[in-house]
Amino acid sequence: MFVIKERFFSIGDDFDVLDEHGTKVFHVDGKVLSVRNKVVIEDASGHEVATLHRHLVALRPTYEIRIGGEKAAEVRKNLLTPFRDKFTIDVPGPDDLEMKGDLLDHEYVIERDGTEVAAVSKRWLTIRDTYAVQVTSNVDPLLIIGSVLALDLAMDRDKKKDDED
Repeated sequence: MFVIKERFFSIGDDFDVLDEHGTKVFHVDGKVLSVRNKVVIEDASGHEVATLHRHLVALRPTYEIRIGGEKAAEVRKNLLTPFRDKFTIDVPGPDDLEMKGDLLDHEYVIERDGTEVAAVSKRWLTIRDTYAVQVTSNVDPLLIIGSVLALDLAMDRDKKKDDED
């Protein structure tokens, strides 16, 4: 299980992703986002292990995740999903994932072919403004964390757009 601070992009702060014991597993550089439209994820030693950036020209919110310099996935909002938002995590090959549930309130699951591979919830924690990400052993935790952060970016962007209207 990993612990992530909620809505970090609105401030642009750096923050750490912790494991269930409170040990730093990853460091997320949120300040880079405002400068280069990119988020950098580092391991506990400070080495870059993944990046996340938004495609500027896309019909719907789309974010690319790169792990170890290689494209690992594109996370994009599904266009026609009545009543609830859904996002697809498009990985190379046939094993795409889908994020569904209450995305705005961080109560959702990530599935591959109808099988849950990760779950996100605020209910598991008593710490304010944080949520937990539980990942099964058969999926790369960096892919899941990057996807969850991409979702946060997209939802925060949609919220800002709604506030402007």
